[in-house]
Amino acid sequence: MSRLAIAEQSLTLHFSRPEKVLGILRDLDMPLDRVVSAEPLRESWWRVVRGWRLGFSLPRVRLLGTWRWRGHRQLVDLRRGQPALRLTLREGSPHDEVLVSSPQAEDLLVQLRRAGVAGL
Repeated sequence: MSRLAIAEQSLTLHFSRPEKVLGILRDLDMPLDRVVSAEPLRESWWRVVRGWRLGFSLPRVRLLGTWRWRGHRQLVDLRRGQPALRLTLREGSPHDEVLVSSPQAEDLLVQLRRAGVAGL
C-alpha cells in the first residue's frame, strides 16, 4: 500500500514494490511549493480519471498508474472505499495532477493547508 507523507517542505508518495511493478511507477518526492492546490476528491473518482492508461486498472475498484490525455498527465493511486485527494501541480512538474487515496486524507489536507497550499 502506498504512503503519502508531508515532512519539512517536501511531499513524498512511496509505493510498495508490487505497486511499482503493476503501475509502472516510481516514488514521487517533490518540494511542497510545486503543489498549487489540494482538495478532497468528493465526486466519483472513476469519472475524474481520463485518457490513456499506463499502469493497472480494475475499474471502479483500483486504479494505479499514469493517465494521459491532451497533454495532461495524472498520477493515479485510487482505491474504492477510501477517501482521496486531488493535488494540482505547477507547470514543469512531471505530472499535472496527483489523485491519491489515503485513510488519512483529511489529516494530510490539514497539513497541506498549514504548509500554505491553497484549496479550490
